Order: sequence, then C-alpha cells, then structure tokens
Amino acid sequence: MRTQSIITLEQFIIEKEKSNPEATGGFSQIIRDLMLACRIINREVTKAGLVDILGSLNATNIQGEEVQKLDIYAEKQLIDALRKGGETCAVGSEEQEEIVFLNPKGKYVVLIDPLDGSSNIDVNGSIGTIFSIYKRISKGDQLLPEDYLQKGRNQVAAGYILYGSSTMLIFTTGHGVNAFTLDPSIGEFLLSHSNIRYPDRCNIYSINEGNYRKLFEGVKQYLRFIKTSNEVKKPYSARYVGSLVADFHRNLLKGGIYLYPGTTDKPSGKLRLLYEGNPMAMLAEQAGGMATNGYMEILDIEPTELHQRTPLFLGNKEEVNMIHNFLQVYDQISQLVTNTIGKEKS
Repeated sequence: MRTQSIITLEQFIIEKEKSNPEATGGFSQIIRDLMLACRIINREVTKAGLVDILGSLNATNIQGEEVQKLDIYAEKQLIDALRKGGETCAVGSEEQEEIVFLNPKGKYVVLIDPLDGSSNIDVNGSIGTIFSIYKRISKGDQLLPEDYLQKGRNQVAAGYILYGSSTMLIFTTGHGVNAFTLDPSIGEFLLSHSNIRYPDRCNIYSINEGNYRKLFEGVKQYLRFIKTSNEVKKPYSARYVGSLVADFHRNLLKGGIYLYPGTTDKPSGKLRLLYEGNPMAMLAEQAGGMATNGYMEILDIEPTELHQRTPLFLGNKEEVNMIHNFLQVYDQISQLVTNTIGKEKS
C-alpha cells in the first residue's frame, strides 16, 4: 500500500526558496513569525472558556466596533512576533488608528486583521486571522504612505488562519492556493490541500439578509433571481456564520459566493479594503475565482486611507460576474428613473 508523503509548512517554504534563486529568506521569516504568533493565539482560543480572556474590554476600536479581550491579545502576539523576526518594517492593524513602526531596515509591510469574526468568540464560533504582505517601496529609514497604501495587485502574499474544528493556514504567494492543517500532536502545520480551486458549480450564498431593506436594488434582484427563477436548476443554500474567514473558507472548498454589499445607510460597506478585501481577493483569484466591489475588481482599487472600506463580492467567477451584471443594470435603471423624475419636476 502506497502512503502519501507528509509535507510540513517548513519543508514547503524551503522547497519554494530553492526554486527561487533571488529568495533572501526574508519573506519566509515573516511566514514563520506569523505562524509562531498564530500557534500562541490558537492555544488561547482553545482554552478561552477556561481563562479570563472572553468578553469585551468595554472599549471601541478605530472602526467604532466593540473590542474583545482576545482581539487585543491576538494583535499583541502578531506584532511582537513580527518585531522579533526583524524583516517587517511596519504593521497595519484593523485595531490601530495609525501604522505601527517596527524596524526601519525591514523590507516588508504586513497588514493584519488580528481576529476576524470576534463577535463569535463568546459563543465558541469559528474565527480567524487575516494577513496581507507587501514589499516596501521606499528606500530610506522613513516609512511613506506609498509603502502601505498599495493596490492589492502588489501583494506578495496573502492568507488567513482559521481557528475552527481544526486550525488551518491557507495562503498564496501568487502561485496558487495551498492549505496546511495544524497537527497538535507534533505542533506542525502539514500540507492538507494543494492547489485549491473553486468548484465549477456554485450553490451556496453567504450574506446577512437581515439588512435586506437597506440593500441596493441590484443586490435584491440577484437574491430574488437565485431563489425564484426557473433558470436556477439547483436550489441555493444560505450559509452565513458572520466571520469572513469561516464563510470564505467554506465557499472556497464547496463552491459559493460571499456578499457584503454597501447599503443605503453605508454605501461604502463595512469591510476594510486593506485588511479584508485585498487578501481575500488575492486568494479568490488564485483559486480561479473573482472579487469585485460591484463595479471594479478589488485588487485594482487604489487605496487612499489605511482603514478604507469597500463593498465585497467574492467567490466563483461566474457567480460574481452575475451579481456584477445585476448591479450594473439596476443602477442604470435607478439613475434613469431619478433623471426622469428630476426633469418632470423641473
């Protein structure tokens, strides 16, 4: 009987370095730094109900969201690990108003959502860590906005760690998407899914339909279509955890689309372009999928702010294109109606 060879994350990194003669080891060190921090975070997540780490700090972050104790713990572990590794110039965090400077000689900038889905912490739901890595542009000791306000196309790597029934690392360096599962018995991440691709068929949609009244007409029409149209041969299943990492991960493996659109009261949406949109968009594209804000691809957006928000539609390419078309058509109709009413009033 032939047994499948076991490949650890460390072995995977070394093999990739060998195949790239220009590799200096700096980027690999950042991956190791992140994984060290995430092992520590995972340890606390798995025993969260036994220690005083659950609950809110009765404070809000720069996003105006309630800060959980585990949010701050996770952020501290990630920043400390990247500081000690020495290869990271600065870290941008969803929890911090400004960029955090680490090492002026570092060649990379890392952007993190330390604990995505933190509202699930107290109910033992799936949560995760999202990261995005950019090559620094400026050469001097002074970090410039152009170093961290880069298009998603410039990412050298992106990924997430899912703390669920098992702990997994899913990441890309621009050459496909691979997943590693933590084996707690040996403390190593082992390659469990190689070259992940979205399934051709999509029958899962993930959206908070509690916001239905506030959705723009294009999104409403798309939802009506997949639920009621005779053209839809197989019924769609609604799956929504409330954690981007968890919802994205299921759709990546099972085939689906994730929607976090803008609403009438928040047209720019809620998710952050740099911490959530760009890294997930890179993963989606590398897995054969697509990511858009409804009008253009996420990775082509020129960021202007560290905490810039964006609507987000990502998943199977065919499905994302479909909702993109719905948005285009119904926005044009809405604009036409508005213009007509305006002329009649005048």
